Amino acid sequence: MRLDKYLKVSRIIKRRTVANDACDAGRVMVNGKVAKASTDVKVGDRIDIEFGNKNVSVEVIQVVDSTKKEDAKEMFKYL
Repeated sequence: MRLDKYLKVSRIIKRRTVANDACDAGRVMVNGKVAKASTDVKVGDRIDIEFGNKNVSVEVIQVVDSTKKEDAKEMFKYL
């Protein structure tokens, strides 16, 4: 699954366009490398995101095309 879509479906970032902009600005890293929005995300990947002065690190646990809001938290775990 594309990185920007994963960030939106898992609700780490609310909108796909915002996720796409964050990737284009170089604020999203996958496994320690700056990632583009089209980067494939797999189970076990580590995603680091810079939100202004706050950093968020998550590990991908599950990849699904769509999910309910309540189940979105099961797609990743915070590190």
